[in-house]
Amino acid sequence: MIPREILKKVKQIEIRTRGLVNDLFGGEYHSVFKGRGMTFSEVREYQPGDDIRLIDWNVTARTGSPFIKIFEEERELTVYLLVDVSSSGLFSSTKSLKKDINAEIAAVLGFSAIKNNDKVGLILFSDEVEKYIVPKKGKSHVLRVVRELLYFKPKNKKTSLKNALDFLLKVSKRKSVVFILSDFMDEGYWSALRVANRKHDIIGLHIHDEAETEFPDVGLLKISDSETGENIWIDTSSEYDRLTFTKTANDEMNSLHKQARKIGFDLVPIQTNEDFVEPLMSFFRLREKRY
Repeated sequence: MIPREILKKVKQIEIRTRGLVNDLFGGEYHSVFKGRGMTFSEVREYQPGDDIRLIDWNVTARTGSPFIKIFEEERELTVYLLVDVSSSGLFSSTKSLKKDINAEIAAVLGFSAIKNNDKVGLILFSDEVEKYIVPKKGKSHVLRVVRELLYFKPKNKKTSLKNALDFLLKVSKRKSVVFILSDFMDEGYWSALRVANRKHDIIGLHIHDEAETEFPDVGLLKISDSETGENIWIDTSSEYDRLTFTKTANDEMNSLHKQARKIGFDLVPIQTNEDFVEPLMSFFRLREKRY
């Protein structure tokens, strides 16, 4: 039995995301993500300027007049949501945990997909794939996806993007749109990501918290790694220690985005203390111009 508070939260997310999808994301999603390809629609008589490569020679021979094939974009897509459920998702210096932001963004993307008659699948991963929901259509299916994002209790604490990507390649038989929702606090996944990015249209949503890159001056502070259990102490009253920490964290983030650009992987930064709508809309607009 799913707790009442979870069902209430699912309903709240549905109401909020429904407005976003109707007012903002529905049209943007449709224009940005193209279908699998072109499918035959009909034939019509050749007109000057038509591409002669589209001539249907069978119909032309049968009628004695040149006819060409007309194709339409095949709109139906399969959309996968790869969502990081490792313990680092339980962190936030604001009222919204990373995992909660993941759930809301996934809901927006899921409802945008079904509005365009696309299928939605879910892969929840820590250092192994913890849950897989086969892609399907429909509102009830997306609500199930949202419930899993809110209610699911992972077995493991660590992260392996490589294992998640390897699993994706096994279950996805055709080119799909793939959203990875993670803080990307992991190593050793770039080779797998490069391979998956060649087969699929992959977009990373980099969820991070400002406290992960800078500390306020609050004296001696114990920092715990939620995935490894390791504890370290930092003297935040030391300006040198604060600046060193900030530089190291920013260098790691810059390296992440530089490597993403190098392999042609779209990576969208989203902070927990900001509304995710503007970063996503900016990405959609930029991508529409690019393609």
